[in-house]
Amino acid sequence: MLLDKDIREPLFDYLDETFDKVRTWEEKNIGISRADIVMVTESGICGIEIKSDADSYSRLPRQIVDYDKYYDQNIIVVGTSHANQVDKHIPDYWGIITVEEVDGKADFYMLRAPKDNPKMVWERKMEILWKSELAMILEKFDFPKYKEKSKSFIVKKILAGIPQKLTEGELRKEMSDILFERDYTKFENFNNESDLAPTPKPKKIAQNSLDIFDIFMQKTSSKRILRKGRAKIIRKRK
Repeated sequence: MLLDKDIREPLFDYLDETFDKVRTWEEKNIGISRADIVMVTESGICGIEIKSDADSYSRLPRQIVDYDKYYDQNIIVVGTSHANQVDKHIPDYWGIITVEEVDGKADFYMLRAPKDNPKMVWERKMEILWKSELAMILEKFDFPKYKEKSKSFIVKKILAGIPQKLTEGELRKEMSDILFERDYTKFENFNNESDLAPTPKPKKIAQNSLDIFDIFMQKTSSKRILRKGRAKIIRKRK
């Protein structure tokens, strides 16, 4: 029986081999849920939920609602005990990756490729960007700078510029490009996000405080990610 800890690390290797270019984060807060893995590809952002053989479906309905708000595509990774019934618990546009133990190692198979998520909400998806990253979009597509405005205000202005200033496809690609280049070492001083609360609490965090919490999580509770370098590298298929 494979547990979450048996699946996670080899899963990253599988994703590297399956997609031409990816960057991944672990344990990203989305609504009242937490995405196990967030994967950036050249075509968009994909949420990945892991259900090991020891997990149940009890929290999945709520998780699906949250994943669907935030990501262009979603994938569920399941152990063999779930493989024959998982399709009954997820939307038909979610992808399915199965994993089983072969010769003592996790072996993955793409049972169903993910399709574009029709329920993605741009305002929620764009929460992943820092204010400084939103400023890059403003500059590239000739928006006013809105230096004194909040993240939520800037997001609304960018979305209001579709399709006159940019298309949804351009925004989708621009977000991927920005996230590929994100460098956490440049944000030792959180004053770069001056409109954000300095000490957010995960369960009561305001929407415009997510930048600081994202940085905080990457620098503290997600130390394993940084040690492995997952939040710092662009992965390319060899």
